[in-house]
Amino acid sequence: MYPPMLFKRGEKMGQDYLLEMVGITKAFPGVQALDNVDLRVRKGTVHALVGENGAGKSTLMKVLIGLYKADAGTIRFNGGQVEFRTIYDSISAGISMIHQELSPVPHMTVAENIFLGRELIGRFGLVNDREMEKRTAEMLAQLEIDIDPKKKMRDLSTAYTQMVEIAKAISWDSKLVIMDEPTSAITEKEVEHLFKIIGWLKEEGVAIIYISHRLDEILQIADEITVLRDGVLIGTVAAVDTTKERLIEMMVGRELKHLFPKEEARIGEVALEIKGFCSGNRFQDIDLYVRKGEILGIAGLMGAGRTEVMESLFGINPRDRGDVYINNIKVEINSPRDAVNHRMGFLTEDRGTGLFLPLAVDDNMAIANLSSYIKAGLVSQKAIEDDCSAMVDLLRIKTPGLDQIADKLSGGNQQKVLIARWLLLNADMLILDEPTRGIDVGAKAEIHRLMANLAKQGRAIIMISSELPEILGMSDRIVVMHEGRITGELTREEATQEKIMRLATGMARAI
Repeated sequence: MYPPMLFKRGEKMGQDYLLEMVGITKAFPGVQALDNVDLRVRKGTVHALVGENGAGKSTLMKVLIGLYKADAGTIRFNGGQVEFRTIYDSISAGISMIHQELSPVPHMTVAENIFLGRELIGRFGLVNDREMEKRTAEMLAQLEIDIDPKKKMRDLSTAYTQMVEIAKAISWDSKLVIMDEPTSAITEKEVEHLFKIIGWLKEEGVAIIYISHRLDEILQIADEITVLRDGVLIGTVAAVDTTKERLIEMMVGRELKHLFPKEEARIGEVALEIKGFCSGNRFQDIDLYVRKGEILGIAGLMGAGRTEVMESLFGINPRDRGDVYINNIKVEINSPRDAVNHRMGFLTEDRGTGLFLPLAVDDNMAIANLSSYIKAGLVSQKAIEDDCSAMVDLLRIKTPGLDQIADKLSGGNQQKVLIARWLLLNADMLILDEPTRGIDVGAKAEIHRLMANLAKQGRAIIMISSELPEILGMSDRIVVMHEGRITGELTREEATQEKIMRLATGMARAI
């Protein structure tokens, strides 16, 4: 039985309500995204919005800020009825949003991104870069975010890019800030800092709509929680009156067990090894290996160099020196094509760089293995459709069809499409960088189960994760990095959160 509704349909808007969305309905071809959904948010509170991927969370927010027009329903904000036609309308009214999929302008600086669309104009009608950099530095210092305002966005990690997006949203001096998976690309240390910033905003009377699949942090920071499932409102509860287990049951409609279904796999010989990997000040002297049937977890804080090492291994970025061995044979990998030819797959942490968003679902799945579908010089579309349909069923990808444009899928379903790509390649070695980033608890369990099955089949898996429960729950062995170097290695049996954090912060080094 679900917790009681705190807010009844038709209830009059109280004095402390900043936002009230009533009866919001939105349909797309083949999909009923929202069906008569209500959402009420109080001033100076954190209101969490949770549900599985495809539940309608992001769609509801896009209706609110003017990206989508609702088919039915009304919105009241700050005391009056509104209908935003553009994002600029909602921003002007006092609503800003940090999107799950980051979209900075990479060739511009941090300051230029923060002031994008509202540039400061100086004498002679020219943009006053110096003043923008000065104000950006002051704001970042106030928020205790250590980033150079003059730095190009393309030179920032995903985690630092996320922090800039957070700063940008706050800089609008909004009455309501929407945070869509704000912690998906940052580590526990940065999560604590974000929570401090949210506390400051609440003290100023700002309301936060907080969308996240991390239920532990939801229960830690939220005042109220609204649960959606398949576009339908399940209920709104006070955070103090519920539990993680009850929220999961509301989200998925059933009790979910075994979030980390790690199974014993026969661990064989070394499948992949790197020796002496170095690249300027990004990482130095990296030696590591992964065996057949093994899940090697790589832990570390933001900026530790984990992703950079794996991108170098996969041939995305060059390295100064270092050797790669596959099945004890030295190989040359200087490009992603070289890596794919050696039956290696790489699930990137940023879906925007991994997916071809304007292309269809089946195109995105089959593109890494397209040559296998060519018969007598022609592409067998039926073979592609058969294999991609099997992937949709296996991974439970919510899509109207294989011809659906990837950009129209929810973030979690985009992640599953990427996983399907490497499964279709039948890769022997898989690098999974934040494999469950932005994915709901039900899908997480499915992906963890899939990882365990792949390991049982003898695949070698390297998993980078900023979630310590995931590292501890799924890894056979754990390598920890700090400031571009490996500080330690732990077996599954000896690893604890405390040991990992000591290694990740440089407080200890395993011998």
